[in-house]
Amino acid sequence: MKYIGAHVSVEQGVSRAPLNAHLIGAKSFALFTRNPSRWTSKAISVKEAEAFKENCARFGYTPDVILPHDSFLINLGSPNSEKLAKSRVAFLDEMRRCEQLGLAMLNFHPGSHLREIDTDACLDLIAESLNRILDETSGVKAVIENTAGQGSNLGYTFEQIAHIIDKVEDKTRVGVCIDTCHAYTAGYDLVDEESYTRTWNDFDRIIGMEYLCGMHLNDTIKKLGSKVDRHAPILTGNLNEWFWHRLMNDSRMDNIPLILETPNEDIWIHEIKQLYAMIDE
Repeated sequence: MKYIGAHVSVEQGVSRAPLNAHLIGAKSFALFTRNPSRWTSKAISVKEAEAFKENCARFGYTPDVILPHDSFLINLGSPNSEKLAKSRVAFLDEMRRCEQLGLAMLNFHPGSHLREIDTDACLDLIAESLNRILDETSGVKAVIENTAGQGSNLGYTFEQIAHIIDKVEDKTRVGVCIDTCHAYTAGYDLVDEESYTRTWNDFDRIIGMEYLCGMHLNDTIKKLGSKVDRHAPILTGNLNEWFWHRLMNDSRMDNIPLILETPNEDIWIHEIKQLYAMIDE
């Protein structure tokens, strides 16, 4: 079964997220558990956490279809010792918020070398950060999101993601989220049968399909291999209708959260219906 949803607002508190997802017909959802543009945020109250769990139960959202996203400030591979320390503290807080909410995953962008250290050293730092934080938490999986490779961001190749996973000590606590826009603009072609098959075969060979925990569903206004991250509404960019139909009928993407991050939240309800309509009977 496909669990299609979107990254919904928590403007009135995290407990609103399940309701906001339900209102657009989502069967999965993503959220921020804290302000994504600040290093620190107000703690989630016990009352708010319980209300979140009650609303998830009310609308049928289980932890395996909820994919929270961490702060944009966090860089677990930062070459700057002060920023690295702040990132680790912030990510630990994010993981503990997920524990408090009864969630099972936390999606994050791997990190950036800022052109100050080499790629392997940065990837090693990311894995070291994860090992430290996983040792201090339980029950929540750190889910690595692939990037477009813009600037000095890492995680845009399957090999880079595999490098991180290889150095994570508890591999039951790590997973991968594939963003369709990021994958395409990083150079992974997806728009015909040959390229689609090759890309997923490479993912399975290099990383392993068992690590796929979720996807971000975004079209892209930028071209293949451009390494520029610019999301677009479904069927308005370079990912063609053949791709979306193929993805919606690929059983390997069953039973994981498939999250829209397209730029116009007013049409999410339409995009969810549009994607479900592509599933063959």
